[in-house]
Amino acid sequence: MREASHYSREEGGRVRCRLCHFNCLISDGKRGICTVRENRGGTLYTLVYGRICAEGVDPVEKKPLFHFMPGSLTYSIATRGCNFRCGFCQNYMISQLPSDIWPDEPELSPETVVGRAVASQCTSISYTYTEPSIFYEFALDTAKKAAEAGLKNIFVTNGYTGREALDEIAPFLDAANIDLKGFSESFYRDVVHAELGRVLETIIDYKNHGIWIELTTLLIPGMNDSEKELRGIASFMVKNLGADTPWHVTGFRPAYRFWRYDEKEETTLEKAREIGISEGLNYVYTGNIPGGYGEDTFCPGCGNVLIKREGFAMLACRVADGRCPGCGREIAGYRLCH
Repeated sequence: MREASHYSREEGGRVRCRLCHFNCLISDGKRGICTVRENRGGTLYTLVYGRICAEGVDPVEKKPLFHFMPGSLTYSIATRGCNFRCGFCQNYMISQLPSDIWPDEPELSPETVVGRAVASQCTSISYTYTEPSIFYEFALDTAKKAAEAGLKNIFVTNGYTGREALDEIAPFLDAANIDLKGFSESFYRDVVHAELGRVLETIIDYKNHGIWIELTTLLIPGMNDSEKELRGIASFMVKNLGADTPWHVTGFRPAYRFWRYDEKEETTLEKAREIGISEGLNYVYTGNIPGGYGEDTFCPGCGNVLIKREGFAMLACRVADGRCPGCGREIAGYRLCH
């Protein structure tokens, strides 16, 4: 247990956590909405520093990141807890349950995580599986050590990081996949229990910091997949992030409190891909569907297949010095073929 960062002491022994946009006002003995930051006698503590509950070696495509060092391995870590309450969470067993109902995981040091990443021949560390901002202090310390070791740092995030916290960690973040879970305030309010406007602001903040970003939207049939919402997301991206920002539209699978499935899901994803391209996005990908061309990277200029994928595996990469070998167009991304 360590003292948290980004909080202020308030009257009556309460503290105001400013790590994310919820800005929880926490009374003595209570915790914030993430369940892993606790006020003890007017001091806010993080309960999960170094308490890694999940770690592993993943292809970077699994994050998903398709334009950031494709074909490379990333060392993924997470602690318990989350500041969102998504009923469709795929990792609810570690994100939605309080940390203290589980036996304590051994506390790892940032140096240990970096050492394991290097030993596993990873070129980056991903803070993922749960929301990385809730284990912010450990993520920041690890990211600094990772940068010293020549590793890149990746956030897979819900986009609710507080501006002050993002300003501090941004110099050490190289890429982020941000969930844009829908494009209506009602969906965010009723299903995610957050504010869409705050997410949009944060996505733009990540972009303004020069962090490479890709967005992901999990499409839940009948809830967040209307044409209006899909066009809204694509239009927002083109206007605020640029047409070269990749958008991943992924298929829903029953999980947590959402135990239904629509057999038309594949059609929905292809429709979303077509809408994204029609709105001006250059790179739109479909996920959670085996096979199909929606995983491949095409040249926006001549239409040639530049990166061939199957699942999370990169089968071939034809980008040469960051450009299409056919027409010479520059292809957005970082170290696309290395």
